[in-house]
Amino acid sequence: MAYDEQLADRVRNALAARSEVVEKKMFGGIAFMVAGKMAVGVLGEDLIVRLDADDAEKALAEDGVRAFDFTGRPSRTMVYVGPTRVADDRELGEWVEAGADCAASLASG
Repeated sequence: MAYDEQLADRVRNALAARSEVVEKKMFGGIAFMVAGKMAVGVLGEDLIVRLDADDAEKALAEDGVRAFDFTGRPSRTMVYVGPTRVADDRELGEWVEAGADCAASLASG
């Protein structure tokens, strides 16, 4: 599956101030790793965001957010965020920061 290159570029910009960011092709899309842990990714037109289980559960109650179920089993700590929720750079930045903060906390803890 291809991924939205423009969204990936916007994610790169949102992560530009962070160190230890590595990009990897994953799931047929692209993943952005922070301190060795997946933080966010782009698959098709969707943003994938890693959150802790409580934050992921809360996020699923929001419009435009659904469970990451790429493997057929929903993940407790990853969500898809649809294009309408990341059309604005500010909102995209909030999702990217949440994913990056989660990944950084896993790497340090």
